[in-house]
Amino acid sequence: MGKITQDDIKQSVADALQYISYYHPKDFVEGMVEAYEVEKSESAKNAITQILINSKMAAMGHRPLCQDTGSVNVFIKVGLNANLDITKELDEIINEGVAQAYTDPSNTLRYSIVSDPAGERINTKNNAPAVIHYSVDNSDCVEITLAAKGGGSENKAKFAILNPSDSVYDWVMDTVSHMGAGWCPPGLIGIGIGGNPEKAMIMAKESLMDPIDIHKLKETGAQNNLEEMRLKLYEDINKIGIGAQGLGGITTVLDVKIRDYPCHAASLPVALIPNCAATRHIHFKLEGNGPAVFEKPDLDIWPDLKLPMDTIKKVNIEDLTKENLSQFKSGDTLLLSGKILTARDAAHKKIVEYKNANKPLPNGVTLEGKLIYYVGPVDPVRDEAVGPAGPTTSSRMDKFTKDMMEINILGMIGKAERKQPTIDLIKEYGSIYMIATGGAAYLISQSIKKARRVAFEELGMEAIYEFEVKDMPVIVGVDSTGESIHTTGPAKWRTL
Repeated sequence: MGKITQDDIKQSVADALQYISYYHPKDFVEGMVEAYEVEKSESAKNAITQILINSKMAAMGHRPLCQDTGSVNVFIKVGLNANLDITKELDEIINEGVAQAYTDPSNTLRYSIVSDPAGERINTKNNAPAVIHYSVDNSDCVEITLAAKGGGSENKAKFAILNPSDSVYDWVMDTVSHMGAGWCPPGLIGIGIGGNPEKAMIMAKESLMDPIDIHKLKETGAQNNLEEMRLKLYEDINKIGIGAQGLGGITTVLDVKIRDYPCHAASLPVALIPNCAATRHIHFKLEGNGPAVFEKPDLDIWPDLKLPMDTIKKVNIEDLTKENLSQFKSGDTLLLSGKILTARDAAHKKIVEYKNANKPLPNGVTLEGKLIYYVGPVDPVRDEAVGPAGPTTSSRMDKFTKDMMEINILGMIGKAERKQPTIDLIKEYGSIYMIATGGAAYLISQSIKKARRVAFEELGMEAIYEFEVKDMPVIVGVDSTGESIHTTGPAKWRTL
């Protein structure tokens, strides 16, 4: 038996993270194609179309599926009989692989990990460290499962300790119903039942690495209580009508995965973690014959799709004013051309600080009359104007909306629903909120023809950029009358 070296481990981790940054798992693509084929909601079908087009483009261009290239989760099983040739701690070796992957100049990935999380929150500049879970067995190999998990879906994770007599089904249905669309459906729901708090959360996360096989289970029929619950939750979650991107539709989840473990008789721990439309994970084994090898998937698994241009309105941003925004209605699909500015959490905080101090923004930047896009893009490579640049969850910016409206911005672009006070402000100020499709970051970046940082450059990907866009696809989320597609869409398609 050959030796498993630290270079093999490091290179395998790095190669795996690069691979999953641009290749969806085959089972996920097939699930999304089926969702596309059966979807009856026009808005949801357009969103799924964008996700599938983006997925194929990322596979062909070897660029990230999503601008949020995730936090790295590693499940490593070390065989007690493995011939390990290492001089460093496994944590260090794995994190070196993470850093190598995320700083690869041929396919730059976004750094999202910050140290001192309750303090200064300083970016680590290489996306390390990963969150690593260890186990052992009696084998002579090392098995690794890893995932790059986006913040939008991680932020929707839920945990509860129920009473032993409570219904897990009821808790999951209630949780998903109130989870919103910030996790970028369609995707998967992972559930962990039992153990203790940390065990339930780990099981929920690990279950998301399992293959999508709900249709096979439907054919064979449930053989135990967990399989019965999987089937019932899959059917009933899709009846809620949330749909792709929360726009209303018949497919919200592609599968529901459940793992369980014995627990204390007085408690019922249960955890739920969703996986988004940028599902990224892979499993490999090291047996002493060099680094893992990852085969290129057959591009034929992706369909050739195009957006239905006959139902989409082309809009010149320079022609927009508060007075003519009323022409756009909630649910309309638009193609935007012109100049927009970007701002996320950190930039919004600074903007408000400058506003309260009655100071102009740096470099003569003005927000008045501008569309503000909530995005933190990946750095460009080769001839790109910008790397993948999909939207971040808009509700995080809700607390800044009144200040932004007082600055007299034209409108906002992000993803998922807005809270009611923000919707009220949009109506009061005659503004507009548009959504870009989460999970279509590379597709969106192709519409960005020029990009430059114009303020707060020290914030890195959270700096204010000016984008010049050509036919950037968006959907009107909240129109100037205050009607929200995230309210009307799911209500229309709910059948439960």
